[in-house]
Amino acid sequence: MARSQKKTFVLDTNVILHDSSCITHFAEHNVVVPVTVLEELDQFKKGNEVLNFHAREFVRTLDELSQDKLFNGGVKIGPKLGKISVKLEREFHADLQLNFSPDKPDHHILNIAYHIAKEKPEVPVTLVTKDVNLRMKAKALGLMSQDYKSDQVKDIDALYTGHRVEENLPGEIIQRLYEKPYHIDEDEIAFRKKLLANEFLVMRNGKHSALAMYYAADHFIRKVDKLSAYGISPRNAEQTFVLQALLNPDIQLVSISGKAGTGKTLLALAASLECRRFYRQILVARPVIPLSNRDIGYLPGDIEQKLDPYMKPLFDNLAVIQHQFSESDERYKKITQLVQERKLVIEPLAYIRGRSLAKAFFIIDEAQNLTPHEVKTIITRAGEGTKLVFTGDIYQIDHPYLDSRSNGLSYLIEKMKGQPLYAHINLEKGERSELAELASNVL
Repeated sequence: MARSQKKTFVLDTNVILHDSSCITHFAEHNVVVPVTVLEELDQFKKGNEVLNFHAREFVRTLDELSQDKLFNGGVKIGPKLGKISVKLEREFHADLQLNFSPDKPDHHILNIAYHIAKEKPEVPVTLVTKDVNLRMKAKALGLMSQDYKSDQVKDIDALYTGHRVEENLPGEIIQRLYEKPYHIDEDEIAFRKKLLANEFLVMRNGKHSALAMYYAADHFIRKVDKLSAYGISPRNAEQTFVLQALLNPDIQLVSISGKAGTGKTLLALAASLECRRFYRQILVARPVIPLSNRDIGYLPGDIEQKLDPYMKPLFDNLAVIQHQFSESDERYKKITQLVQERKLVIEPLAYIRGRSLAKAFFIIDEAQNLTPHEVKTIITRAGEGTKLVFTGDIYQIDHPYLDSRSNGLSYLIEKMKGQPLYAHINLEKGERSELAELASNVL
């Protein structure tokens, strides 16, 4: 069999800031890093954000690989991998001069990729960038360009929902779930598709139905009871499944997806309060995505005023739970006390990342705005006795370089499904109000 032709991939800065190990994912093909990219990475080296980590890690990796050949022909990345090289600035190609200003670093990256493609037309050259606008510019020049896809979910329409509906089951099977020992064996039902650990089921036969959950350890299907958490009761089957997963101490990692108004954050907060005695602290955080991709320093006011628009929805959900009770009620007072004693902390994710996560109930809201690497970093820092809950809407993304397939929440759901410590539920029905549900579905 003839060997496949080697290709050249030119990397944009945002690819490296998304995944510092990206150069190992191009098989035997060669990788080019424009010197403009190194200059941009230099601006990200200081700081504690994941972007800063990726910048530092990539530069260290490049330094370890570095030889005099890095700027002259390239150096081998690793066994069965291609070479990596750094390309210095070039004069703007005549084909770019009329349309692309040299003031933008993106155009310098584009220029280098174009020069490489023109000099060796026999070698396929592809500009790899997560910036869709830059991809369009490259294609306008006849230059191949693509997104970085190594950590993307392949089929978003087939993403695991965490629950399924089983119709036309034998009536006696459903009835046995309501009788001791309240379970049936997995083999008693011929499922079209194998059950996954902690998968939830809506089991039906005409007028009879039951909610259940699959326990992989003993291959039992057990009935799920309708639980409430700190005064919040589920309004549909999926919300019942959510509370079952959130209140189950054996499930240490939970993800909840769904559109606005389905109750993701409210249920997670209520569950954390319900089982707070088992945890040292409740942490609630969300990533801060600057408006129009501008830093929060652009916003007026001190740091608290700048962050208020991002964090207010979390406080609003907490207020919904608290205001179920009168101010004299112990449950109302308890929430105020937990906040004052910082046993319940609501802050931007960047403020919490470095803290110890031992015996914490940690809710990460708007997780669709995290990269796969950021999600992995958070989970790998979980200490003994910690429960992690990721919530978000994979179709409502504010991050400029993420989409429904490449965001951290989708990646988590795809990679963790079937693990015994993990449960996922996709909430489909909005419960905020009839008007909110209409707007979510129609607008």
